[in-house]
Amino acid sequence: MQSEKFLSKKWFINYTQVVSGSFIIAAGFVFFISPYRLAPGGVYGISIVLHYLYEMYHSTLESLFGAGLPDNLDISVAALCMDIPLCIIGVRLLGKSFGIKTIVSFIAIAVFTFIMENSWGYNALVDDVMLSSIFGAVCVGLGSGLIFRTGATSGGTDVVSMIFSKQTSIPLGTMVIIVDSCVVLMSFVAFQDIKIPLYSFIIIYIIGRIVNAAVYGFRNIKTLIIVSDKHEEIAQFVLGLERGGTILYGEGMYTGNKKKVIFTNVNPKEVNLIQQHIRDVDPEAFITIIDAGMVVGEGFRNIHDLI
Repeated sequence: MQSEKFLSKKWFINYTQVVSGSFIIAAGFVFFISPYRLAPGGVYGISIVLHYLYEMYHSTLESLFGAGLPDNLDISVAALCMDIPLCIIGVRLLGKSFGIKTIVSFIAIAVFTFIMENSWGYNALVDDVMLSSIFGAVCVGLGSGLIFRTGATSGGTDVVSMIFSKQTSIPLGTMVIIVDSCVVLMSFVAFQDIKIPLYSFIIIYIIGRIVNAAVYGFRNIKTLIIVSDKHEEIAQFVLGLERGGTILYGEGMYTGNKKKVIFTNVNPKEVNLIQQHIRDVDPEAFITIIDAGMVVGEGFRNIHDLI
């Protein structure tokens, strides 16, 4: 990851994304997720559980430790208390590349959450748990995606996942799911309500989809690998759609015959057009269609937009 020059255009763009993403994440938690005690993984999922447990057992805690305990445990404060040591551990184990933007991110999320929860309270914006789950997930996913695009993370259990993934052979994505699932399970144990983890898993799924779209783009690009004896006609048709491609030279594994293979990236509408054309000119053609996570180059994403 390249570092931006201080106060450069790229620096302003990245930190604007970090702050904007942090604000959107905070809004998702305060207005939609936390009022229903949903805990979709992460430090804020843990903090939501702790907030409501503190509220439930406040009188018991006062009888044990004496009066004078705060009436409320802010979600933002609980999250920040976990984020700070996790960040220190992350810097020590993952290196300085862990990034100043990650630190700015989790502090900004905590500040925005603190302001919102103390001005708005813990009241849901909409009186429907499913709508709250969906819109909360969209907010958190979009905000996280904006932050991830800068090369940072929102801190929290992402750091735990990175550390365990580095120390084991488990892929990072799988480790994130494991850690988040443990938080969801904790919410079930705490509240004894099966609906809470079910809604939380819906939120986790939607967040993942939105993050991918925000990071890799909302365009659904398809990669086509076409093996055909009519490769020249098909190539001309692809060029007629104002798309480029590459001719690869291959060899049939069974027959040993030399083959020319077309490799190209198109949008879903163009996939249908190309399929119809191939069906007309060479029904025996072999086509592989792959979802492309990201395509960089002319006609697609500009390489200068990458971090």
